[in-house]
Formats: sequence, structure tokens, C-alpha cells
Amino acid sequence: MVNKHYPPEFKADAVALYRSRPGATIAQIADDLGVNRETLRSWVRLDDQRRGEAGRPAATAKLQPAGTVEEENAELRRRVRELEEERDILRKAARYFGRGDALVTRFQFVADHSQRYGVKRLCQLLGIARSSFYYWRSTAPDRAAREAADAALAVRIRAVQAAHDGTYGAPRITAELNDSGLPVNRKKVARVMRRHRIRGLRLRRRVQTTIPDQAAAKAPDLIGRDFTAPGVNQRYVGDITYLPVGERGFLYLATVIDLHSRRLAGWAIADHMRTDLVIDALTAAQRTRGSLDGAIMHTDHGAQYTAKSFADACTAAGVRQSMSKIGSSADNALAESFNATFKRETLQGRRAFTDEHEARLTAFRWLHRYNTVRRHSRLGHQSPINYENTTHTASTTLTRAA
Repeated sequence: MVNKHYPPEFKADAVALYRSRPGATIAQIADDLGVNRETLRSWVRLDDQRRGEAGRPAATAKLQPAGTVEEENAELRRRVRELEEERDILRKAARYFGRGDALVTRFQFVADHSQRYGVKRLCQLLGIARSSFYYWRSTAPDRAAREAADAALAVRIRAVQAAHDGTYGAPRITAELNDSGLPVNRKKVARVMRRHRIRGLRLRRRVQTTIPDQAAAKAPDLIGRDFTAPGVNQRYVGDITYLPVGERGFLYLATVIDLHSRRLAGWAIADHMRTDLVIDALTAAQRTRGSLDGAIMHTDHGAQYTAKSFADACTAAGVRQSMSKIGSSADNALAESFNATFKRETLQGRRAFTDEHEARLTAFRWLHRYNTVRRHSRLGHQSPINYENTTHTASTTLTRAA
């Protein structure tokens, strides 16, 4: 709907715009401004009359209003310049807003352009309080110091990541930094990692390697999802996982893990999943411990673990067999978690190892570092062997004190 009530300033600006464009018609100007053509024509006629009266003798000039069309034109030109300048300011500010936090970037824009446009005007245009801007500017030295400290911490974090093949997340990096003499909390490490885009590895989907033999003899569950042990060489879990090689090939890893220290007591790699694979891993654990007599060996119902030859090997080693429920991965969760971690940190996002040689060497290095170097969250971020040595020293000290 056309507005029938126009303020004097609008009328004067409309007439001035018409007069500033000699080639334009009243119809064009009226359409641009959205006013009735006859209305604009009447404004122009009235302005012509005022101009004519302004040229009359002084006696009649006293009846003219104080403001003149020239003054109104000057005011219009000033306002146009202001609007054009504000448009340029907002265009420049838009480039800043693409950098991230809108409030911080607004403050930065005001700081960078205050000499030219002034703080008051910029704050009004950007919709921020001047007091907030002045506070932000006064705390700039403190922020710069924090950013420098965060950058230095990021360098240390990257060094830890590099030393551990990029596998550590915030908790293990925090433990590593604290042990190296740099006291820092996990939340700060996590924040700096996010800020500098430093990431650990994430879990991949697992492929089923447990193929139960329904006709085989089953052992009772002696663990009951209690994956702890009061001391070393008392309770173990075992499992098999696959190592993808090349386009279609696989190697298979069998493990024996101590539930007290999470130490990998024995392991074996082969290009098959026959029972010999798990027997070799059990034999390796026996060599590591010297004896497994009286220990519990908890596994799933895979055909390798329910085979008579494996049962005979356990009996010969003095090991009691324990088995989880069929189809329940939670009943052997610790071994499942170990396998997921192993593949996540060795493959590091790849679909497969290049060849068998690389798979074996990579597994060999990681499995030994798991025992000696890699920090375990359940062990107070100590490695399994270090944890065993620590608990053995503590128990020996208590025995002597008694």
C-alpha cells in the first residue's frame, strides 16, 4: 500500500534526487522510490514555486522557511556518503566473520579499523557494547600468553603422538606429559588437541572370527565377566583376531592376556585359524611365565578353543579352561577390546596391510611395545610390565614389613 504521509525530509530528498538526474523522468524516479507519480510531480511543482518565491524582493522573502533546498541537498549527500561508508564497513566485517567465533572476530574487526572509523561507530554498526570491546582489548596480553602456552603444549603433544605412532588420545598423552615433568590436566590436553586438530585413532568395525562348534565339549564360565585377578599368572583371557593383508588375504593373531596386569603373556601369528594357532599362543605364555599351573584360561566357544587338542594342551600345562556364553562378546570383552585397539593402532585407518611381511613386522613391534611402553588406562597409565614390577615391589615391601 502506498504511504500517503511522507515527512518533509523525504519529500525534499525525492525532489533533490529528481533534480540530480537530468536525464530521468518523474515517472522513473517515482517508480524507484515507490511513490505515486502525480504525488512526486506535485512535490516538484511546489519546490519550483518556492524557488520562484526565493527570487522575489526581500519583502516577500521573509515568508520563506529557514531551510533551503540547497541545505537539504547537502544533508542528503552527507547521508548518502554515510550509508556508502557503512556498506563498505559491513562488507569488510563479513570477511572477518568467516574466521570462527563471531563475537571475538567482531572485537578484532573494531580493533583493526578503529583508527579510521572510530570505536563508537564500529560498535554501533556491529551491535556490540563498547565496554565489552575495551575489556577484550585490555585482556589481550593475557590471551596472547595463554595462546603461546597452548602452542608450546601442542608441540609437546605432537612429539608424544609421534613417539607412539599417532595412537595416543588425551588420557595417555596427559600421563606421558606428567611423567616427563610437565604437570597438566586431561581437560587442558583435550582442549589443546581440539584447537590444534590433533586426534588419536578410533575404532574400526570388527569381523567375526569366532566359529563355534556346536558338538564340541564346553567348559564352565569361571570368570563371570570379572576381568580382574588378585595377582599375576592366575587368570588369563584368549582370543583370535584377523589381520587384513593386501586385497583378499588374512593373517590371524592369537593372544593370551593376564587379567591382573593386562600383559600379553603369549601370542602367535599364522595364515590359518587351526587349533595349532591357539596352542602356540598358550605355549608362548607358558614360556613367559615359566609355569601356568593352576591358572584359568578364559576364551570364547570358537572351534579352536573347544578342540580336544587344545583341552589336552591346557591339561598338560595345569590350566583350567573357562568359556563365555555362545554369541556373547561381553563375556570376553577384555580380549575383544585388546583386538580392537591392536588393529586401530597398527592399521591407522587403512583397510589392510600392504603384504604379509609388513603385517608381521608391524604386529611384532606393536605387541612388544604394548607390554613395555604403551600406557594402559586400567593400570594408572602404566605399561603392563612396569605395572607388574611396581606391584611386585610393593608386595615385597609389605611382606618384609610384616
